[in-house]
Amino acid sequence: MLELRPNCECCDKDLPPNSVEAMICTYECTFCKRCVEEVLSNVCPNCGGGFCPRPVRPQAALRPGVGVQFQPASQKRVLSRYSKEEMQDFATTAKGIAPEAR
Repeated sequence: MLELRPNCECCDKDLPPNSVEAMICTYECTFCKRCVEEVLSNVCPNCGGGFCPRPVRPQAALRPGVGVQFQPASQKRVLSRYSKEEMQDFATTAKGIAPEAR
């Protein structure tokens, strides 16, 4: 089950469970859409993979026992250990490598 991390790892913007601006990589690194497009160039600074929109977990239980009230989002804020400059440099380097080789 996805953690639904509460913030962008780059700019620390709040990304609540119903945010349509949250983007994740395959390791669930979480960034806002703006940072993915403008800083990261769609390259995760942690793993080198790409991003996709994070699914929205329903607020209401549409099925018994399933929903954000039963499986709450994470409250633990995560920030990248890399500076914005390091993230941009990594994205530039990774963009020069064929996607299948990443």
